[in-house]
Amino acid sequence: MKGLQIFEFENQDVRVRIDEAGNPWWVARDVCDVLGYSNARDAVNNHVRIKHRDAVAIPDAMGRNQLTSVISEPGLYSLVLRSKLPSAVRFQDWVTEEVLPAIRKHSAYLTPQKIEEVLCNPDTIIRLATDLKKEREQRLRLASKVREDAPKVIFAESVSASHTSILVGDLAKLLRQNGIQMGQNRLFDWLRRRGYLIKSGSSRNMPTQRAMELGLFEIKERTINNPDGSVRITRTPKVTGKGQIYFANIFLNEVSA
Repeated sequence: MKGLQIFEFENQDVRVRIDEAGNPWWVARDVCDVLGYSNARDAVNNHVRIKHRDAVAIPDAMGRNQLTSVISEPGLYSLVLRSKLPSAVRFQDWVTEEVLPAIRKHSAYLTPQKIEEVLCNPDTIIRLATDLKKEREQRLRLASKVREDAPKVIFAESVSASHTSILVGDLAKLLRQNGIQMGQNRLFDWLRRRGYLIKSGSSRNMPTQRAMELGLFEIKERTINNPDGSVRITRTPKVTGKGQIYFANIFLNEVSA
């Protein structure tokens, strides 16, 4: 990675490394401090996918290289979307509207000091200002889209991280909590109409053969001992982790359409 750059957001330093492809990698601790996370390591482990985090050597105050956790741009957005601080929106706007356009266009953040260095060349300033205005407009559109899609992104990531099967009613609750109006009965009806659950008979609401072959459901059996000594077996369909991702994609695509 290239040299370390230090930006300032509301009197807090935010360090970033630019890799050889020109992509910024943000120091996780700095981002977590700005966004109000008390434990940077837990925040990164819980909210940032492995492919969006790394560790690089960064000099400390005494000039010694220390292995430091960094996150990519998608990883940064994951932390922004989950932050409870009102300033998170301002931080996102600052990143998308000022820092990233400057980095991608000029390989650096144009601080007042850097601008002063090139003041002797007015043509350069005019060109940079024109380019940044265009990119600012593009970033404004992107930032608006990010905020609009935030609930869907959070829901999709939380579902994709799930390895536990859940009841159909619980899946309905997840959908409802993330802006998709879907109750338990309505979801059962939807699954039957789409051919994922059996429509009638003694196996009503059990997964169809196709749904089982796709790995969308599993059946949990429970043995109940009746007072008269007889044994009764109940069967309950549960949506697998794969099924949660599958159905989430369907509903999110329908909402986005």
